[in-house]
Amino acid sequence: MLAGEAVVAIWNGIAPELRERFYDWHLNEHMPERVGIPGFRRGRRAIAQDGTTAPEFFTLYEADSMQVLTGSDYAARLNDPTPGTREVTAGFQATTRAMAQVVESRGPGLGGVLATLRFEAEEWLGTELSAVTRALAALPRVAGAHLCRTDLPASGVRSAESRDRTDITAPPGWCLILEATDVAALELPELAAMLGRTGVRAAPVSGIYRLEYVRHKTGFAP
Repeated sequence: MLAGEAVVAIWNGIAPELRERFYDWHLNEHMPERVGIPGFRRGRRAIAQDGTTAPEFFTLYEADSMQVLTGSDYAARLNDPTPGTREVTAGFQATTRAMAQVVESRGPGLGGVLATLRFEAEEWLGTELSAVTRALAALPRVAGAHLCRTDLPASGVRSAESRDRTDITAPPGWCLILEATDVAALELPELAAMLGRTGVRAAPVSGIYRLEYVRHKTGFAP
């Protein structure tokens, strides 16, 4: 299960010339800073399993509640980016960022590979989508299945960190995150049909990622 009732989900690429700088910043500065915010529980970053998944990176922050994500502590960090954050995010590409409420979260733990599915659906379909999520969590070698609904107004707020960037695209209305022990466990040809029967408007934007880094709660001070 996820470690809170809300998430920040980020998909992004990085300019080749900033790749090594991105790794140093993300591991040693940015994720410790974010997970150090009161109410943030855990951060994870994963990399695309192969060239069929884009953009290359998926980062997930788990927080106590949506109130944490819309609160003053997180806003203070977003509106006072470090020099490293300004430098590296200037090289971000094809970025999507969703601040989302966890609707359903099932499973015994973390998986080494993750599948993300971004899609649009009416809000009232949450019950059917939750049922699909529970069914997915019960599949062999699946460690977790998580359904998240994006808070679109909150996700659309521009901060000092993001207001001048042109790489940011609109977030999805919904995201389904699956975690498993291996890639084969996430090869689910029937999944698109399962979602389609619930009323999902179009085929989800999907990708498979391999877990690179996990950061738990830390006492980071900027």
